[in-house]
Amino acid sequence: MIQSFIITGFLGVGKTTMLTNTVKEHFSDKKVAIVVNEFGDIGIDGNILSNVYSEVLEISEGCICCQLAEEFESGVMEIINKYDPEIIFVETSGASEPFPIFLSLQNLGISVEGVICVVDSKNIDSYKDNSTAKYQIGGSNIMVLNKTDLVNDDELEAVKKDVIQIKDEYNIKNTLTGKTIFNNYAINKAEQGLVSKEVFEGIYRIDEIVGLAKDYQHLDHTTNDSITQKVAYLKKDIEFNDVDEVLNNLPKSIYRVKGVVKVKDVPNPIVINYSFGNVSFEELDEYDQQSILIFIGEAIDNDVNLLCDKFDFLNVPKFRVSK
Repeated sequence: MIQSFIITGFLGVGKTTMLTNTVKEHFSDKKVAIVVNEFGDIGIDGNILSNVYSEVLEISEGCICCQLAEEFESGVMEIINKYDPEIIFVETSGASEPFPIFLSLQNLGISVEGVICVVDSKNIDSYKDNSTAKYQIGGSNIMVLNKTDLVNDDELEAVKKDVIQIKDEYNIKNTLTGKTIFNNYAINKAEQGLVSKEVFEGIYRIDEIVGLAKDYQHLDHTTNDSITQKVAYLKKDIEFNDVDEVLNNLPKSIYRVKGVVKVKDVPNPIVINYSFGNVSFEELDEYDQQSILIFIGEAIDNDVNLLCDKFDFLNVPKFRVSK
């Protein structure tokens, strides 16, 4: 399963700098592909990104979210077929909204781990009333307050309040059901375009998830700051609806769930990938370990314990080993 992140944000907020620094700092051991959308004829950002890591597809002369949907999808498939990346980053134009790209990636069977909106903490007042900027925030589930080194604590708190207010008002919803697309969201900070690793916690390949079930030392640990990963085993003789009910009852503190489970009513083991309210499933041919779910979020210990109380087929190990 290929995983992806969408990077959005208004013109000049620092998307490219954040992306270049992030890939070099956190993903030097991964096969990364970067898809860049340039609004206009000159692909300056694409030239920068092509020297960072792996391959770049640069789409010019239009907006990736409307005019070039077909070209975007065919281009991404070409990258997958030629380079077999583990992670794809899509940087959208500052003049486009991210949700159509989210849908296109899902149509291609690519797991969207997060839609990251980069916010210029120093200059947000100059563009926060723009409708595109509002929908960029509303259509994202990870907000990165960039350039925090250029503002003081009071100014940063005011930026955070503005972002929360815009997110609440423009939070994207399913037009048929009226329910929000992303059940929750996270706010992070960046200095000089560098985002902390915790933004990308839980980016596991299938073999890494399976490995976690075998290696207890990596099962239950606290990572940077308040981001926590907590593992629960699942009892045998459960059905798919049991797992689905757990995912439908997650508290807001849990951003992601990864796991491999065996259920009675599906012939093959299932890989579960839940991110911010969206879930995808993939069947495995073989898996002989115990069913496992990895919960990832912000200070989630008590919430995971409450889930185990509610669903008796979930079991969290009573002892703890730190990574």
